[in-house]
Amino acid sequence: MLNKKVMIVSLGCDKNLVDTEKMLGILADEGCTFTDDEAQAQVIIVNTCCFIGDAKEESIQNILDLARFKTEGKLEALIATGCLSQRYQDEMLEELPELDGILGISAWHTIADVVREALEGKRPRNLMSTGVLNSHTTKRLLTTGGHYAYLKIAEGCNKRCTYCVIPSVRGAYVSVPMEELEKEARELAAEGVKELILVAQETTVYGIDLYKKKMLPELLHRLCAIPGIVWIRLLYCYPEEITPELVQVMKEEKKICHYLDMPIQHSSDRILKKMGRRTNRKELLDKIEMLRTEIPDIVLRTTLITGFPGETQEDFEEMLSFVDMVGFERLGVFPYSPEEGTPAAEMEDQIDEEVKKQRRDAIMELQQEISFDFEADCVGEKLLVMIEGYLPDEHAYVGRTYMDAPGIDGYIFIKSGEALMSGDFAEAVVTGSDEYDLIGELYEEHESAE
Repeated sequence: MLNKKVMIVSLGCDKNLVDTEKMLGILADEGCTFTDDEAQAQVIIVNTCCFIGDAKEESIQNILDLARFKTEGKLEALIATGCLSQRYQDEMLEELPELDGILGISAWHTIADVVREALEGKRPRNLMSTGVLNSHTTKRLLTTGGHYAYLKIAEGCNKRCTYCVIPSVRGAYVSVPMEELEKEARELAAEGVKELILVAQETTVYGIDLYKKKMLPELLHRLCAIPGIVWIRLLYCYPEEITPELVQVMKEEKKICHYLDMPIQHSSDRILKKMGRRTNRKELLDKIEMLRTEIPDIVLRTTLITGFPGETQEDFEEMLSFVDMVGFERLGVFPYSPEEGTPAAEMEDQIDEEVKKQRRDAIMELQQEISFDFEADCVGEKLLVMIEGYLPDEHAYVGRTYMDAPGIDGYIFIKSGEALMSGDFAEAVVTGSDEYDLIGELYEEHESAE
């Protein structure tokens, strides 16, 4: 038994967060307790990210900032885990003497052993090969409040987009067996989870390696049958892999939110080809039209990259026009980040950083107008809301509708005299809006006021 006070800093994506929660579960079984106070922690674990340059800098800065608690606090061991550790293990151990141990992405299940060795001064490095699944049924300690949880259905990716390091860091696409996912989902539901958010580098091709066909529709049917689960949300759905069968399941199963995260990255055929994407502008438009025809109340989220190598002003204006025409309900934009070891980083015609950011800002300015109009159109609607918490200064509850994923989308703020708890569901009428958020009243109170 370790019996140490531990702090974990989880950086990067929600897929990383799932690994963090499983490491917390393992350490809890070892008698560890947990703290958010760096000065009190005896062991600090930084679960790192290296997706883009800013993420790498954030990971390294966190390690350097936390190292001072070896003298200013009670810190006995500082350990790095996650993508940055997997990708740069030699450099990190050599250039960051502050680290007492390092753990790769496929070896998180050995966290207790790594902590133990680090405390003994052995400076362990535990890196297993990528493309391997380990102990996906490990008990998790949720960090999301307990009413929603991410369900990671696969590891790795086979797409090999020219800008992305994920396949080289996390390996080939490997699906988690359906029985393990069902078991984990039932355990989460038994602990009070009401919303499952399915994540992977790409969710739409789930099962292709294990079952030789796309099995996401079948998985969704099984998850919808689990008592206690109210919402199921899909993230990271590549547009070319969205099938009529998947759309039909979304229409049939009432628990599946009419929300789809569909990263397209660009809309210029020339840039999409350079990116190694497997779709084009016409196919994107056709897929979006199909989704909105089949599911009229669907909310589409996407992500875009500005300043990809060789992106001309004409390419950018084409994307701006595409965004204006399509009117995505939710959208995020990232300036292109050249990543070491990727084909795009070696391409000619790299774009100036200032131009990348200006193009990003222009799209986000347009998106703010689109979002403002969409939110305004919601006024008067009655929506089911998951309560996330209470804002005492505002005397208002904060919640999410089916249209909003946690951490990336907006909220609805509800003033009510009724006592509500986080995780409760309530019906609300939308009474106001701004660029990204809604204002509402509980349906019963709204009716009685009328």
